[in-house]
Amino acid sequence: MVANIWNEAEAAEGVAAAGPNAADQAVALEAYASRLIGSVPELVQHGGGNTSCKVTRPDLFGRDRAVLHVKGSGFDLGRMVPRGLPGLWLEPLLELRALDTLSDEAMVNAQRAAMLDASGPTPSVETLLHAFLPHRFINHTHATAMLALVNLPDAEDAAREVFGDRLAVVPFVMPGFALAKLAAGIYEANPAVEGLLLLNHGHFAFADDAWEAYERVIEHTNLAEDWLQMKSGRAPLRPAAPDRDKAENAADLLPLLRGIIGSSRAGFTGNEDMPMPVADLRAGENVQAFFRRPDVAALATRGVATPDHVIRIKNTPLHLTRDTLAAGRPAIAAAVDDYTNRYRAYFTDNAARFPDAKTMLNPTPDLLWVEGLGIVGLGANAAAAAIAADLAEQNLRAMADGEDCGGFRPLGEREVFDMEYWSLEQAKLGKGTPPPMTGRIVLITGGAGAIGLATARAFAEAGAAIFLVDRQQDALVHALERLGKGHDGLALDITAPDAAERAVNACAARFGGLDILISNAGAAWSGDMATLDKGVLRESFELNFFAHNAFAQEAARVFERQGRGGQMLFNLSKQAVNPGRSFGAYGLPKAATLFLTRQLALELGPKGVRVNGVNADRIRSGLLDDAFIAERARARGVDEASYMAGNLLGREVEAHHVAAAFLALAQAERTTGHVMTVDGGNIEAALR
Repeated sequence: MVANIWNEAEAAEGVAAAGPNAADQAVALEAYASRLIGSVPELVQHGGGNTSCKVTRPDLFGRDRAVLHVKGSGFDLGRMVPRGLPGLWLEPLLELRALDTLSDEAMVNAQRAAMLDASGPTPSVETLLHAFLPHRFINHTHATAMLALVNLPDAEDAAREVFGDRLAVVPFVMPGFALAKLAAGIYEANPAVEGLLLLNHGHFAFADDAWEAYERVIEHTNLAEDWLQMKSGRAPLRPAAPDRDKAENAADLLPLLRGIIGSSRAGFTGNEDMPMPVADLRAGENVQAFFRRPDVAALATRGVATPDHVIRIKNTPLHLTRDTLAAGRPAIAAAVDDYTNRYRAYFTDNAARFPDAKTMLNPTPDLLWVEGLGIVGLGANAAAAAIAADLAEQNLRAMADGEDCGGFRPLGEREVFDMEYWSLEQAKLGKGTPPPMTGRIVLITGGAGAIGLATARAFAEAGAAIFLVDRQQDALVHALERLGKGHDGLALDITAPDAAERAVNACAARFGGLDILISNAGAAWSGDMATLDKGVLRESFELNFFAHNAFAQEAARVFERQGRGGQMLFNLSKQAVNPGRSFGAYGLPKAATLFLTRQLALELGPKGVRVNGVNADRIRSGLLDDAFIAERARARGVDEASYMAGNLLGREVEAHHVAAAFLALAQAERTTGHVMTVDGGNIEAALR
């Protein structure tokens, strides 16, 4: 059951913040209702709804005119704010209803021409439907229970059984002008209804009060849930925790799948350097229960619960059975090829219906159903993969509920194709050049330290998915908070015997694999070599050499599994080539790591793996803290600022400069076996 979580105090707070203007207050109330709706996955998934309210505002001549505020494209209902509901003069929108037809391009132009602020966000593609209905507050959702209901073969009869005459039923029509006219006409024939049920699409609830319109969303959805549960005789498959840790074969299987699909995508684009997709695994009990159904294979071919989902997960998943997985890489690759060929045929058959040429989208799967593992959303980045996985979980439940209550019968390929290749739907995905590291999965050891976090931020800003490894849990949590959503990590001692395997496996299970290892963690021990305790030297070698080697071996294993190359970047030190007094315990293992960098480059280059290093000096960090800086400055008879700027440029080198060097090496596509020096100029430490 979905709870009504409206809080009068919170609503009043939003109204007060809007100021004394009644129109602004109404918009603030609808923004609040939108956030409540968008915060509940059972009501709204990504891109799955829009909201509106109607108010009165003066125009430039001081005349009071009706205004529609409707959700703007790109705004998330769960984080809605008033500016996410751009305003349009209502009268010119209502005049459009007199037209017999209106092209999508003309509709979009007319809507933009009616905007109060021409620079505001593009209004929803369903703006006219909101405009043609007379109600002050309108909420449109794709609630999971409603999706099961509207895809039944006898959906109209079921709707009457569930709602009586409280909702009117609208046959499926593509969103836009035609749907807006049809829905308005059906409402006017049933003006007492509280909402509309759009077959194969979703649900509208409306009222002249913001709370009542919100309450109707909740009440209608719960009526549908109750009916489905009564009809099926079982509890719904609600989304569960991802449970990636319980998927024991994830770290081995996901890189294999990612590599095969990545190669197929590269072949389609003709770009061999195209990034592999990022993966998001869902292996909770809801998914496992679905896979125990005897009709899984049939449901895998049935289609999406609403055509809005097709731009994220295509119409069907790639269903990989246990037998296919057991047959290994050739069988999986053949299954991917078969899926791709079927998509090409689907495109060719449907594109022929259009006089204007269509350009085929990526034909490889965006969603995997993997028996014995879970469902896997695929995307260009972690956010897109998560959206695909979220929508997949919603579809599982809608499929199960619908099939158990009379049949899950979504739209056919023709209608789905029209939505997938509809220009207004494609616009939701955004255009432009993605950041350079989009699709790259980057693991950084010592990720919560000064250099590690600076490097993580640089790669995250460049579009990468980051997996941090650090010894301190609190520091790791703080670092991930600074990075923001879409990244992950693991706290452990990287010198432990199984640390590298655990960390790399966790990264692979979380994001699907690994593209770049940044082996950064290290610590300094000092003391004269002639009298140095053997235990100290061994401890330094464990962290400053053997841990680097262990992570390199585990990364190489994943790179081999993916079959698409990879990168290793090592944080070296000027001590490797220019020893400092009493610093042998640090310099010796760093010298070994420098040699490791060159050796790995030699051995892994033929496999497409690039191996490079950054040679930094005098960076404020856990390695070079304030006390150490003060001690070294005193030893040299200079102040701290002079010590830190003691280089040819006479300027202090900071952590973000080291991060920039790592990022530059990551983008140097034909560079391997190289060490980039970042020290402001130190001739004694020059490598050549």
